[in-house]
Amino acid sequence: MSEFNDPKMAINKVYTKTGDSGKTSLVGGQRVAKNNIRIETYGTVDELNAHLGSAIESARLDLPEGDDKAWFLATLVRVQHELFNLGAILATLPQDVHPKQPRILEGDILQLEADIDRTNDSLPMLRSFVLPGGCRTNTDLHVCRTVCRRAERIMTTLCVEEAVDTASLKYVNRLSDAFFVWSRWVMVLRGTEEVLWQPNLAASAGKE
Repeated sequence: MSEFNDPKMAINKVYTKTGDSGKTSLVGGQRVAKNNIRIETYGTVDELNAHLGSAIESARLDLPEGDDKAWFLATLVRVQHELFNLGAILATLPQDVHPKQPRILEGDILQLEADIDRTNDSLPMLRSFVLPGGCRTNTDLHVCRTVCRRAERIMTTLCVEEAVDTASLKYVNRLSDAFFVWSRWVMVLRGTEEVLWQPNLAASAGKE
């Protein structure tokens, strides 16, 4: 049995003209400015989900066939659904949340931690910072990591102004760690060298 209510919606027209004045509606029906910090927060989560979709398609092409690839793709797709659940709860004021409202729960965080541990255990020790590159999946996952960090920063600002479920903030913090670990893990899976930061490759290195 589903923990959350399934969506009940029917979209048959893309444009409604209700946002032409620069306002949009929260789940509870409240009209707020489109630059409201709550809108900025779940909008950034939505942006992250789009980048994650790109990473999934890159992984389909980049990674060798096998159980690890199948597990990884399934994990990333699951995270996409979790991000939509996160967006749903962020688009709802605390007083309008109902018991079966989609949201992030502690179980989502625990599973994410288990997924991080599964992949991190096979990684070599880092002796330098890494740069995005080496394969498309690695680069896409670094984009996800940085957008996730931005979502966390914006959500932290929202927490100062309004009540936000603590699991939501904890989840995005853990997810950015996951994207970093996974960006390294796909290189191991491919047998490709990571791109390491070398300060002396700068044009100014060794020059006064």
